[in-house]
Amino acid sequence: MHPADHLRGSKSDKLKGRKIVLGVTGSIGAVETVKLCRELIRNGAEVHVVMSKDAQTIVHPWALEFASGRPVTTAIDGRVQHVALCGDVPDKADLLLIAPATANTISKMAYGIDDTPVTTMATTAIGTGIPVIVVPAMHGTMMAHKIVNENIRKLEKIGVLFLSPKLEEHKAKMPSIDYIVSSVIAVIGKRDLLGRKVLIIAGATEEPIDDIRVVTNRSSGETGVELARAAHERGAKVELWMGRCDTPLPEHIDTVRFSSFKDLAKLLKGRRFDIVMFPAAVSDYSPSKVEGKISSDKSSMTLSLRRNPKLIDSIKGKLVVGFKAQAKVDDDALVQASLSLIKRSGCRLVVANKVEEVKPGKTRVMLVEKGGAAEEISGTKFQVADKIIDKVVRMI
Repeated sequence: MHPADHLRGSKSDKLKGRKIVLGVTGSIGAVETVKLCRELIRNGAEVHVVMSKDAQTIVHPWALEFASGRPVTTAIDGRVQHVALCGDVPDKADLLLIAPATANTISKMAYGIDDTPVTTMATTAIGTGIPVIVVPAMHGTMMAHKIVNENIRKLEKIGVLFLSPKLEEHKAKMPSIDYIVSSVIAVIGKRDLLGRKVLIIAGATEEPIDDIRVVTNRSSGETGVELARAAHERGAKVELWMGRCDTPLPEHIDTVRFSSFKDLAKLLKGRRFDIVMFPAAVSDYSPSKVEGKISSDKSSMTLSLRRNPKLIDSIKGKLVVGFKAQAKVDDDALVQASLSLIKRSGCRLVVANKVEEVKPGKTRVMLVEKGGAAEEISGTKFQVADKIIDKVVRMI
């Protein structure tokens, strides 16, 4: 068994049974493809690498043979690899992923020119109807070229998906591997939320005491990020609304930031989604804000707090998922608190947990439905988020 096979499915089975052709072209971004190949395999994929001649001057084919566990195609020969992998054959690839894609490759694809192994795969895949994802990576001036942009739009019109590059240092760089892999899963994964509008509200609100100080709740925002990623990977159109957090935000998810209870209430006004998940730590109370800064010379200070309305009670959605955090209670009390939330707000599912059981990257939760049915799930927040989405899919 090749070492690559030991990695297959070690992170998830989201790409289990999926065959991916990874086309590598002559951009310096090709140095990231060993990591990209391995991450696709960790999510269960079978990866076949195809390289242009210029790509081979940047990364040796042996490196990608090691990464994929399979021979690398560096030239189309008597094995007619373009037909065997991307032709109209029973065991054809599920996806052609071209990462990185140069301006040269993109423009050749737009005009059906197939004079490299990668462009030959592209012409064949497009003709067969296999999904194609292109990840541009080039100098910024090349990405700004009007004809290159026209060629991108031309390909988009026939169904080719382009991922946005990371624009920095006057370059259009490869986006994160997380973005690429998540987008691959969204295209050839379960797709059981395809076309659904999903809102995730996460993070903590900050209620101002004065112009400097705030009252807030504990929340990393990590669960919300993982839920947004999981919903995106099921094909949903996802919006992530994030308050204060200390976790990196995914570059491929549309994200809106909010600060206070009032900010969030304004965002919700008149909005409607198919599914709303509300793991945010919203302040139940807000102080009356003092203009400027309260003097730090005072020996003591008393805050007067007013109660905020429960925003979840006013959310419009076909399926609303509430979240209930408690401390130092048993599971029966956790379920009863969840049922009270369901009765008051009308949400159909509550994800409940005890704060003492939440650890960095890991958690244990109870999924509670109307009627009292409860299911315990635990694991990494990545795993738990995916199981929550499984439950939501079954409910709709």
